[in-house]
Amino acid sequence: MNVQVVFALGGPGAGKGTQCSKIAEHYGYTHLSAGELLRKERSRTDSEFSHIIDRCFKRAEFAPVEITVALLRKAMEETMKTNENKFRFLIDGFPPNEDNLQGWMKLMDGKADVKFVLFFNCSNEVCINRCLERGKSSGRDDDNKESLEKRIQTYLQSTRPIIEQYEKQGKVRTIDASHTVSEVFAEVKSVFDREG
Repeated sequence: MNVQVVFALGGPGAGKGTQCSKIAEHYGYTHLSAGELLRKERSRTDSEFSHIIDRCFKRAEFAPVEITVALLRKAMEETMKTNENKFRFLIDGFPPNEDNLQGWMKLMDGKADVKFVLFFNCSNEVCINRCLERGKSSGRDDDNKESLEKRIQTYLQSTRPIIEQYEKQGKVRTIDASHTVSEVFAEVKSVFDREG
C-alpha cells in the first residue's frame, strides 16, 4: 500500500468538506473525512470503538489516534481493492493534533506519501456562523454555539501547530476560505492544476 495523500485542514466550518467533494469530483482524488468515518463508526452498534468515540465527541476531545488511523487505513484499502488506480486520497480534518500526526507517521510510515497540506484559512467568526447555519439542517449535534466555541479553541491549540509544522517543511498551500464556494474553489483549482 503506497498512496498519495493531501491533508485538508482548517477550522470547523472553514469549508473543508464542501471543497474536498469538489476536488474529488474534478481531480480524481478519493475524499475521506476523519470526522465522518468516526461518526459512522460511533453509530455502528457492533463496533468495539463506538462508546470510546461517543465519549470523546461528548467532551469535544479527539478520538484515540489508533482508532482514527485504523479507520482511515481501512477506508483506503477498501477503495484500492475496488480500483487499484484510486491511490490518491484527500483526508479532510486530519491530523487534528500532534498525537494524531505522530500516530500517522508511526502507523503509515512507508505506506503513504503526504504531498501537501491544503489549509482553509478563515476567521473564527465566519467558521461559527457557517456551522450554526449548517446546524439547522445537518443533524450534527456538535453544530451549536457551546460546542463550537470548544471546537474552535481545540482547533487553535491543537491543529494550528500542525499546520505550522508543515509550513516549516514548505508543504502548506493556504486558501482564503472566507469567500464564496465558487471563489474558494477557483483558488483550490489553481493549487491542484500546479501540484497535480
